[in-house]
Amino acid sequence: MIKLEALSAIDSATFLQKNEIADFLFEHLGKYGDPKEDIMKCLDYALDSGIRAGGFVVLARDKGELVGALVMNKTGMSGYIPENILVYIAVDAGQRGKGIGKKIMDMAIKMANGAIALHVEPDNPAKKLYERLGFTNKYLEMRLTK
Repeated sequence: MIKLEALSAIDSATFLQKNEIADFLFEHLGKYGDPKEDIMKCLDYALDSGIRAGGFVVLARDKGELVGALVMNKTGMSGYIPENILVYIAVDAGQRGKGIGKKIMDMAIKMANGAIALHVEPDNPAKKLYERLGFTNKYLEMRLTK
């Protein structure tokens, strides 16, 4: 039985909890992921109680084992930029196709105050889930990396 849990700044996540989540995301995001150090920065931001930071984490566990994770960051903005950005979501490769990703997303959508943005690669199979949940492609993102 899959159990969902949420973490926010008020939960005071420990380094070990953040490390477990970062290891899971690093492993299961695969080619769509980032270096573990970047995932840890994202978790630090999401679980920070500061005025300019914040967000939350949604975890899915099966018999205590982590099988899915999502990290949402608050942007501190609204209107011209959505209030939230879904930074990471991953489901254990052996657990995909069982609706875990949808359950995690449903909980995150309920928890988020305001609009949600996310970035997804065109070939990412999760794109179909996001579209079923009502996400639309409003813009083409462009970046200049310096």
